[in-house]
Amino acid sequence: MVTQAGIVWDESFTGYNFGHDHPMNPIRLDLTARLCDAFGLFSHDDVVVTEPDMATDEEIATVHEIDYIEAVRQASATPEDADPSYGLGTEDDPAFKGIHESAARIVAGTLEVCRAVWTGEVEHGVNFCGGMHHAMPDTASGFCIYNDIAVGIQWLLDNGAQRVVYVDIDVHHGDGVERIFWDDPRVLTISIHETGRALFPGTGWPTDIGGVEAVGGVANIALPPGVGDSGWLRAFHAAVLPLIRAFKPVVIVSQHGADSHELDPLAHLSLSVDAQRSAAASLHRVSHEVCGGKWVALGGGGYEVINVVPRTWTHLTAIASHRPIPVATETPIAWQNYVNELTGQQVAPTRMGDLSAEDGPLWWRSWESGYDPGNEVDRSIIATRQAVFPHMGLDILFD
Repeated sequence: MVTQAGIVWDESFTGYNFGHDHPMNPIRLDLTARLCDAFGLFSHDDVVVTEPDMATDEEIATVHEIDYIEAVRQASATPEDADPSYGLGTEDDPAFKGIHESAARIVAGTLEVCRAVWTGEVEHGVNFCGGMHHAMPDTASGFCIYNDIAVGIQWLLDNGAQRVVYVDIDVHHGDGVERIFWDDPRVLTISIHETGRALFPGTGWPTDIGGVEAVGGVANIALPPGVGDSGWLRAFHAAVLPLIRAFKPVVIVSQHGADSHELDPLAHLSLSVDAQRSAAASLHRVSHEVCGGKWVALGGGGYEVINVVPRTWTHLTAIASHRPIPVATETPIAWQNYVNELTGQQVAPTRMGDLSAEDGPLWWRSWESGYDPGNEVDRSIIATRQAVFPHMGLDILFD
């Protein structure tokens, strides 16, 4: 029997904990794992759940500077000595005892699913504990200590992958991964995010298209605040999917930050869980279309930690397991009770989607319907298509 999915999970991942008042509360991981388990996703014969230890310094150093790793180790041992010049001990990235070990475990999880997918041990890999896309080679940034995504992609490149597509659907620009592979023609990084004019990290412009050795190897779709399901999905289908197909990757790595949701407290887009699920399903389909199903799917941001993140990442895990969960499905009563007992929240999410029958199905206007220069989303789309599509041999208006 083919192993359908490799999933990374162990309770130790909740040790990546910046403190009770920090937005990245590890309860989101616990609730995701428990919801997956309540649906039986961890129990199938063709699914393997991996409990990785920690990445070595040598593995982390494939993308991070040695002195930065040493600074993280120092902060891990004595948090009060954290060096803010490395982004450590700051409001976004507070130091805590064991920070190196917790971050290195995330890297190990992403390395494991990259290895398993690339070698054919599993078809799809999921590490919803990963996706730390802001970490830079020499600094922590945006709640991210080590860039597990970049370490995983670098491993793929070092082990024979000639073309890797990285797709980032987090509401924030995937700046760290973009920076690391800016000048590497073997990697196409695509980020669809809220414009940097309104949101951290203030980067990710359509005119940013890669370094001199990799012109056209970076694509940014920067959307205005307030965009909902139909506009976001129009941009995703008009810009992201054509670029994936044109690049013809041998493996797809995607980051599924759930902070594009309308309830997320740190951003200003208005997506539903249904739309986030739809994007994951599309990336799954295109992986089978272009690279034989070699797909590594990671977590990322997401700060509505009860109502949004667990459902979105359970959908992601279910899709990778080839057992998609319909959005009308009720969440298991045992999981609802656990949420209520753990958090004191009186009403846990009762359905796996947000949209009701009265809302109708998800809908978006395809690019083939024409470009509207008076529409702000369309202007964002055309800016990216004008900047990148010619480098991929694609027509700006019609592909």
